Amino acid sequence: MPEPHFAVQSDLRSVLESEVGLYAATATHARGPEGVLPITPEMLRTEPSGNLFGLSQNAGMGWEPQRLADPEFLILSTHGGLRAADGTPIALGLHTGHWEVGLLVAEAARELRNRHAVPFAAACTDPCDGRTQGTTGMLDSLPYRNDAAMVLRRLMRSLPTRRGVLGIATCDKGLPAMLMALASGGLLPGVLVPGGVTLLPEPIPGHAAEDAGKVQTIGARYAQGEITLDYAADAGCRACASPGGGCQFLGTAATSQVVAEALGLALPHTALAPSGQPVWLDAAARSARALLRLSGMGWGTRDILTPAAVRNAMVLHAAFGGSTNLLLHIPAIAHAAGLPRPSVADWTEVNREVPRLVDALPNGPRGFATVQVFLAGAVPEVMLHLRDAGLLDTSVRTVSGATLGENLDWWQASERRSAMRQRLLDLDGFDADDVIFTPDRARARGLTSTVCFPVGNLAPEGSVIKSTSIDPTLVDADNVYRHTGPARVFLTEATAIDAIKRGAVQSGDVLVLICGGPLGAGMQEIYQVTSALKALPFCRDIAVLTDARFSGVSTGACIGHISPEALAGGPIGRVRDGDVIGITIDRKALHGEVHLLGELRDGDVVRFDAEEGERVLAARQPREDLAPHPDLPDDTRLWAALVQASGGVWGGCVYDADAIFTRLASERST
Repeated sequence: MPEPHFAVQSDLRSVLESEVGLYAATATHARGPEGVLPITPEMLRTEPSGNLFGLSQNAGMGWEPQRLADPEFLILSTHGGLRAADGTPIALGLHTGHWEVGLLVAEAARELRNRHAVPFAAACTDPCDGRTQGTTGMLDSLPYRNDAAMVLRRLMRSLPTRRGVLGIATCDKGLPAMLMALASGGLLPGVLVPGGVTLLPEPIPGHAAEDAGKVQTIGARYAQGEITLDYAADAGCRACASPGGGCQFLGTAATSQVVAEALGLALPHTALAPSGQPVWLDAAARSARALLRLSGMGWGTRDILTPAAVRNAMVLHAAFGGSTNLLLHIPAIAHAAGLPRPSVADWTEVNREVPRLVDALPNGPRGFATVQVFLAGAVPEVMLHLRDAGLLDTSVRTVSGATLGENLDWWQASERRSAMRQRLLDLDGFDADDVIFTPDRARARGLTSTVCFPVGNLAPEGSVIKSTSIDPTLVDADNVYRHTGPARVFLTEATAIDAIKRGAVQSGDVLVLICGGPLGAGMQEIYQVTSALKALPFCRDIAVLTDARFSGVSTGACIGHISPEALAGGPIGRVRDGDVIGITIDRKALHGEVHLLGELRDGDVVRFDAEEGERVLAARQPREDLAPHPDLPDDTRLWAALVQASGGVWGGCVYDADAIFTRLASERST
């Protein structure tokens, strides 16, 4: 980055001194609020002092004293940045996803106030995986989720008089953290308001128009001469075409919004709404009304979140072709709710049963933006097809105060549904049925099931690949992807992306990036690598193996979450340059294998079968250069130790207090 330039250099006097007039304006007393607290003798005798002092603070902040007895509700958000009333930035947020969230908070708060409730607002802002790609900021990305969920839960408990919680969040880690916090509510009602999505840049003659996923490859494309500097500057400036919302593709942010609605924690057709638009603000007001309704009905989150609701969320994930990061987040949400965490076997079963029905970025085949998916009907429209196929439990309760089946009956006949479909046709010329398919049409268009879990001598405890996003031209006629190639091993993402930009990785290679798991790099996300491979023509048939994870916008033959990770003694940490790696992914049967099938001996390649490969790996010592990222924070090292004691990657990278205490007690006893 260029060196900072300050227009005016501050001197010491300007830092220490103030305008003299400020001193004379300083006061020591104020009149205080007008009115009296609505307290009773019984309250003074029995209420904790904190509840009474809370009323004093509420009056001090300006709430009308005569309304202080109204029921209290807490609005939690991930709001970031500071906007003037006209939207002009005073201080930027870390990303567009939380930049406009404050508008949703205000809309919901006004609705609560108008309905004689007292709204409170608190926030725990969130980072941006796009901003931290390829930087040391990524070392804190996934660990942040657990810490934020903990902070949000503490905020919920810090207002002991609240009757319910409204959570507002948008993006990759803040939204899963918010869902984990709401899931822990038990008897307390909770409603999630998705933060929505950003708009596509308009196609303007003479200007580039790329979505926020593709634009993250401008560095790699420029380095290889694919684009000019002027094109990169233009595309980069216009990619985030509106100031708020999550990215335009079905990445982790958008998938988390879908999952929130699928769990029953968000109102129907609120996921993927266009940020800043009237229909988006309307969702906040209706969600506030829903929270009041739930409070009156006595429904808590434990009445919404059930094993059936979790399975419905897994079904919608598969039908949308969602981000593989939700394999970490859905188990974590279930754990927070006190429910069983779904296993790899559960995920495999769901993905074998459920077809992908949505044509969205980045999966294709055409790749519609998330706002276009919203206009096509989004979650409830997909649910109609899944209900017809018998793949949903429609008896589950939702935050509307009705069952899922009742919600879908409303949606099917609603004016909202027909108006949104017509709007998509009028604006962009697309038929909603070309965005969201019936199962038969999806199969005819070549859509395949979403994820597969390869195993093999390099991944004895499993791995994951978004099999639906493998380039179809690389898949054989029997719907099986087969690739055998030499390993190119990298221990850091920086060295891998440097090799890609220099053209040092060749067509047909298998790029093996290790030391990226929880112990090595906080289970970093490596979209910088996968996006570059997709964007550069000579990299189309390069496969990726890693113990790190992928962005939801990643596509291609990329196998992640390889377990055990290299620094936990996994055989992936014994791979050498030139080793022959074999990958087979059956996209129909959802069976995959990843094996060491050969090695260099005296300069010659010696091939063998998978069983012999297992013996070869067992005989090798771990690479001597294995090491955590040199900048790995102690905070992340602690996170890695705690999640390893709590079920690890396949357990959702959670903090399981009982498991941790058991592990500590066991170690003390020995």
